[in-house]
Amino acid sequence: MGMQIATNVAAINAQRNLSMTSLKMGKVLEKLSSGYRINRAADDAAGLGISEKMRSQIRGSAQALRNSQDGISMIQTAEGAMDEIHSILQRARELAVQAANGSMDTAARTSIGTELVALQTEINRIASATQFNGAQLLNGTLVGTLDGASATKVGTVLSGAGGDATVAALDVGKAQAGVYGITSTATTMTINGETVTVNDMAANSSQVLNFAATGITMTLVTGGGAKTAANINTDIGDFGAGITVTGTGSAVFQVGANVGNTMNVAFNDVRANVATGLNLTTWVANTVVQDLAASNSRLTEIDTAITTLNTRRADLGAAQNRLEHTIASLGVAVENLSAAESRIRDADVAELSSQMVSNQILSQAGVSVLAQANQAPQSVLKLLQ
Repeated sequence: MGMQIATNVAAINAQRNLSMTSLKMGKVLEKLSSGYRINRAADDAAGLGISEKMRSQIRGSAQALRNSQDGISMIQTAEGAMDEIHSILQRARELAVQAANGSMDTAARTSIGTELVALQTEINRIASATQFNGAQLLNGTLVGTLDGASATKVGTVLSGAGGDATVAALDVGKAQAGVYGITSTATTMTINGETVTVNDMAANSSQVLNFAATGITMTLVTGGGAKTAANINTDIGDFGAGITVTGTGSAVFQVGANVGNTMNVAFNDVRANVATGLNLTTWVANTVVQDLAASNSRLTEIDTAITTLNTRRADLGAAQNRLEHTIASLGVAVENLSAAESRIRDADVAELSSQMVSNQILSQAGVSVLAQANQAPQSVLKLLQ
């Protein structure tokens, strides 16, 4: 075999292998220093796409978890104020019971009436002053209401084949303001994209159609005749343009990482002498418990107000429990998604450390071999001596 000095093929080969080893070493060091197996799309294009989608879900879910915690704080603020209003109503009832006693004279009744008026004023002040981040919670601002035309749909008789059904109630307290169109099939009803199943109804029965995401609940009742689901859905066409909800609408909490992962919470009116609130009459000191009849009237209306407040506190309590379960679910989701994303994106330090040692040995060997290859042509000079 001859010897060439113009082209040192051995040196070129050694240099090429050394360059490849250096490139591998650079990538290993980059992964070890960053902690990520994927630092650019070239490292793993498919893995990068999957992990970025997971990151969107992880960060969105983590923010939704914080949103849910804020929602609980908002509910607790309202419920705490309601608790004090409950105490006020209990004191007002106690005074009404006192006034119902025949031993009270006019002056004493007026004194009791003065305190009752003050208590009613305080209920209104608390209801108007309770806010969370600038939002009024207890004055009926954060609740959906039916507009005049839609309100007349309550009581509509769905007459047709198979007997009659009546729309007994339309609860839109948890809905946002807007127009809600209604469509149906033989066995389902859809309001603004949310579909629920409609069942056949026997005579003298009721059925609640709960559009949870939309925030609308429709209650149907039948009289002496049965009604099929198909006939109910056909007759709902009487609603024409659908249902219109006015007002600001309920509070909507974003409790998930994606569009539509929401929860509607209505913060109902609890002002004292407002029909949509506790519906107490406007009390005047010298007449509110002026006699036995008036005292008994106060007892009756205060009892009704306490029942109303109980219901509204229960609604908020149920919403808080839902949010607590949502928080627990989101926490598990963030944990599991983070683990999955880590398996795709994060560096395996043990494996990369082994690769680094291997590349270090190859790099050192490559430098040594390149040096030997560069010296080999010098032996040709001995032939020229």
